[in-house]
Amino acid sequence: MAEGKVLVVMGSDSDFPVMEGCFKMLNKFGVEFEADVASAHRTPERAHELAATAEEKGFKVIIAAAGLAAHLAGVLAASTTLPVIGVPCKGGALNGVDALYATVQMPTGIPVATVAIDGGSNAAILACQILALSDKALSDALKEYKKSLASSVAERDARLKQKIAEMDK
Repeated sequence: MAEGKVLVVMGSDSDFPVMEGCFKMLNKFGVEFEADVASAHRTPERAHELAATAEEKGFKVIIAAAGLAAHLAGVLAASTTLPVIGVPCKGGALNGVDALYATVQMPTGIPVATVAIDGGSNAAILACQILALSDKALSDALKEYKKSLASSVAERDARLKQKIAEMDK
């Protein structure tokens, strides 16, 4: 098990499909996590409490997923000094662009690292990279994962070349 835990806070349980990849990635790397639902607008006290007590509960990183106005990551970041990673979720009339802007546009002093719209898996990888700064086993696992990504690209390149070669026949 990796050193340090990750707190994942979703604005709604409807964000689960986006965050499923996050949970799988954290499990893949043996990173303990807890997932909660809290709303920046409907339950601001709960959101504040989750962030304000996260460090004393052993969390090292917070991931916040929300759509539409997507103020959750900023509300959490305002209540802690732990790194917060925001995952803007697709939805609404602007298809997630509003959530992206709301997540990434934080005032000075309240930083939120932001991944792509629906980027739950990348949020988990970024959280693992942060934890790996003080966890050599996790760092080594991430290095192997990156090597596997490179290998998969080489395999795809070989398949492409094979397909093109077969066209000439």
